[in-house]
Amino acid sequence: MANGLQEFLWTMLLLFCAIQELGAWAMHTSVEGPGLGQQEDPALLASGRVKRGWVWNQFFVVEEYTGTEPLYVGKIHSDSDEGDGSIKYTISGEGAGTIFLIDEITGDIHATERLDREQKTFYTLRAQARDRQTDQLLEPESEFIIKVQDINDSEPRFLEGPYIGSVAELSPIGTSVMQVMASDADDPTYGSSARVVYSVLEGEQHFTVDSKTGVIRTAVADLDRETQDRYEVVIRATDMAGQLGGLSGSTTVTIVVTDVNDNPPRFPQKMYQFSVVETAPVGTAIGRVKAEDSDIGENTDMTYQVKDEEGVEMFKVTTDSNTQEAVITVQKPLDYESKKVHTVVLEALNKFVDPRFLDLGTFRDQTIVRVSVLDVDEPPEFRPPSDLMEVQEDAHIGSVVGVVTALDPDTANRPVRYAIDRSTDAERIFDIDANTGAIVTGKVLDRETAGWHNITVLAMEADNHSQVSRASLRIRILDVNDNPPELATPYEAAVCEDAKPGQLIQTISVVDRDEPQSGHRFYFTLAPEATNNHHFSLLDIKVLILLILTLKRHHKSHLTSEDDEDMRDNVIKYNDEGGGEQDTEAYDMSALRSLYDFSEFKGSDGGGIAGEGGLSGNPASELHSLPQWVQSPDLDFSVFRDYICRKVEQADEDQSVPPYDSFQTYAFEGSDSPVPSLSSINTWSSSSEQDFSYLGGWGPRFRQLAALYAGRRAEEDADAS
Repeated sequence: MANGLQEFLWTMLLLFCAIQELGAWAMHTSVEGPGLGQQEDPALLASGRVKRGWVWNQFFVVEEYTGTEPLYVGKIHSDSDEGDGSIKYTISGEGAGTIFLIDEITGDIHATERLDREQKTFYTLRAQARDRQTDQLLEPESEFIIKVQDINDSEPRFLEGPYIGSVAELSPIGTSVMQVMASDADDPTYGSSARVVYSVLEGEQHFTVDSKTGVIRTAVADLDRETQDRYEVVIRATDMAGQLGGLSGSTTVTIVVTDVNDNPPRFPQKMYQFSVVETAPVGTAIGRVKAEDSDIGENTDMTYQVKDEEGVEMFKVTTDSNTQEAVITVQKPLDYESKKVHTVVLEALNKFVDPRFLDLGTFRDQTIVRVSVLDVDEPPEFRPPSDLMEVQEDAHIGSVVGVVTALDPDTANRPVRYAIDRSTDAERIFDIDANTGAIVTGKVLDRETAGWHNITVLAMEADNHSQVSRASLRIRILDVNDNPPELATPYEAAVCEDAKPGQLIQTISVVDRDEPQSGHRFYFTLAPEATNNHHFSLLDIKVLILLILTLKRHHKSHLTSEDDEDMRDNVIKYNDEGGGEQDTEAYDMSALRSLYDFSEFKGSDGGGIAGEGGLSGNPASELHSLPQWVQSPDLDFSVFRDYICRKVEQADEDQSVPPYDSFQTYAFEGSDSPVPSLSSINTWSSSSEQDFSYLGGWGPRFRQLAALYAGRRAEEDADAS
């Protein structure tokens, strides 16, 4: 029955093709006349004679013919053929003699092979008509075409597969996923054999496809990657515009559902428990916890934080970037005796939150972490941690310097024993009571030898000396006045035989190895064996008050006013000849010479203070009374202080003179001096034999020098008388 149906369909198809050919032939005949592609000869038409020519139309052959007999293609015929068999028809060209055969007498052409339009759409051949007896060409050779008639024998094919697309979860309905396209090898210009439409064969619950364009779109809005992360959708393409009898092809499209951050982190447990020893150093990891997130990729990146105040103080939490785990570490030293269990509130939250899904709920979660602190046998602790003690240097051996205290921090509170690390006290200057921690002196102390001692004290458990603590202790030795003053340097003085009474011979300074509380105060006296020597006396100048007083009284006897005073703090080496006229840096030396000139102190052998006007009595007795005068509580030193301040200000403001703290040495005489030398070293005569009045005409500096020599001469004359 199947064969009969097939033959019926082929018959109907051939009939349809024949009807098309007849219609085309009729149209061709009405347009072109009796000969294909040829025009009638006007001369022949005028004489009533018709030009001979080929009579046929374009030929068609249906592809995929499966019959047992050769398929009739068409017929070529010459109008000169009278049907007596005298004309022989032949063909040449593509497929002639193999695919296509022609009946030489009738001109009928048949196809002997099954043709496929998708491989070759038409064949070009040439026809000839010859006289059978003479083989003479009766008609010009003419070209004709046999077209292969298309039938719907090719199904649509998806040539670009496999197809893989993606769409984000929770995308709105109608979101475009991707486009597929099928090709049909049938003739697109003939019928609907190549007209393709698309449809979803499998997966229509979640996706749709545009029937014309092949664009796949979402059909629902609740795609959930966590529920199903991919779909296999079968798309079908059907030709003949989807009509009954059309051919179809299909392909499978893999659609991957991509992740969005629509799931918050969740701790699998509501409580975690960890333990750590109390001696764990800061930074020690206690444990790890992890919040689960159904999302993937960066949507699972976590940030952890401690929420309670106690936890923030004692512990620190960080995120392992590889595992997204919370790493809990010690942030502050733990103490089992203070607190055995710590409860920490830990929170996890997504690092990247999609604001589109905030209405789904909070994207964070909390859990409780209980940290148990384990007890450890710890060494004793020093309390309080004071590291400074003091003791006077004259303390007797065995005197208590101080007491150190250490306690066992463990619950057992074991007894503590003390010792001194002898590597820090090799000379055993100090000892310590092993039970009480009292530190005592073990040797005589001397602040001048060692003012500080740094020792290390050990505290250990009585029954376990391996549990030991160390404390550094500084011991300061307090000074007592147990050292006499000493000469700063060895002194050796010399004096000229003609030195005047009161002339300064040597200044003596002393040092004291003790540490003064408010500055050293020294008092000088001559030794008992030197008191009977009337040639020398001692002046205790302390704080230079007597020097200033002497200087002031001396200036009043030579200078006219206080403004003319020129006291300079120079250190002068003036033991040779001056520099002459051109030595413009020479200073007025009269005031400095008078600083050490005590010749005006006159009086009897009795000493003491004569009154406010000055000092009286002989120099020796008067100088011995100076310490009592200086210590008088009624003295007012403001006069000297004001005087010194004014002079300092004048010196600071005067920019035209050298600084007063300079050191001047006059080692040679200046050149071009118009006067002879004034030095007493090179003169053969005594000062009493010279008249220096002429110096007054040399300028103010020499006037003062003249007055100085004149005064000295008058003094010598008085002594001589």
